[in-house]
Amino acid sequence: MSMGVLWDLEPATAAKHRLYQRYLDAWWPILLQASNGYIRPRVTLLDAFAGPGRYKGGEDGSPVFILRRLLHHSAVDRMGLSRERVRLIFIEKDRARYEHLLTELTGQFGPLDDLPVRVEVHRGEAGRDSEMLLTRSKAWGHPILGIFDSWGSVQTPLDLMTRIARNKSSEVITTFGPNWFNRREELNADILDMVFGGRAHWTPADDEQRPDERWRVWTRTYREALHRAGFGYQLQFKLVPRTGQDLYLVFGTGSPKGLEAMKDAMWKVDDSDGMSFRDPRTRGAVPLGQLDLFQGTGCTDPELVELITQRLTLGQASVEEIGRWLLTETSRWKASHALGAVKEMRQEGALVVLSAGKLTSKSLVSLR
Repeated sequence: MSMGVLWDLEPATAAKHRLYQRYLDAWWPILLQASNGYIRPRVTLLDAFAGPGRYKGGEDGSPVFILRRLLHHSAVDRMGLSRERVRLIFIEKDRARYEHLLTELTGQFGPLDDLPVRVEVHRGEAGRDSEMLLTRSKAWGHPILGIFDSWGSVQTPLDLMTRIARNKSSEVITTFGPNWFNRREELNADILDMVFGGRAHWTPADDEQRPDERWRVWTRTYREALHRAGFGYQLQFKLVPRTGQDLYLVFGTGSPKGLEAMKDAMWKVDDSDGMSFRDPRTRGAVPLGQLDLFQGTGCTDPELVELITQRLTLGQASVEEIGRWLLTETSRWKASHALGAVKEMRQEGALVVLSAGKLTSKSLVSLR
């Protein structure tokens, strides 16, 4: 195979892959293990921009590590793998990359027909072919995780996202490449209509000219599109690697458990390379990274302080309400982070407790 079909693994992509791995480590057992005696008859993962399966430096591409981590999962003996029940669909548009991916998968795992799960590799276009391939695989009516992870243009129809959102226990991850927000002139307006659900929904974002605000407004606009599609919860965040360009992700799920699993994955990602996640709502605060909430300095992460302050500018709230807001509205913070942060903000004089007695999750607080 020609090495021309491979490219270097960017730092942001490597960091994103670690996030996916952590998330899938939680996602597979949640969906595949019996729950209260119920076993789901089918679960499908769709990787719609699969790539060639390997990078120039020899690192695994997403189809390879997705399949490997499933087959070697610590809970694999309890997940009931079968070819009828577990399906992985990989789509790659470029012929050479598609052929390389097939060779890579069979070289590492043997004949695909002999695997304990069904692996489909298709040459096709994500936006055009995903829905048809999901239909052919009899995925509808059962949980689907759709990964729409293109480095370049996002061209997945909102109609497809809507159908996935209305499909039981299903989720999507969409990424925007580092230069996507500054390349509007290269994209057909009709394509943007298809992706965002109509011109009125995306033209306000396109009018934003300030470079550091464009990613905020575009990711918020896409998050709003996923909300209209029917995903009850949506996360938007910037992935900031130690070196190289940033990457932007939007996650949609209908499940609080899925939301928790994604945030748990963020906190489990190794911080040794200095990677962090930025919330679009924050402008002044620089996050400390993905270490413990209190970094051994006695200081709460400045991003968390800024976010709680933003929430309290809307009015007083209980610690529990702040926690729920952190979980559903911010990129990486969880409900469990609220109480410790509020305690420290009170000590610093930034807020006051309006309820009598010990500070608990039920306590009412406001800005000073």
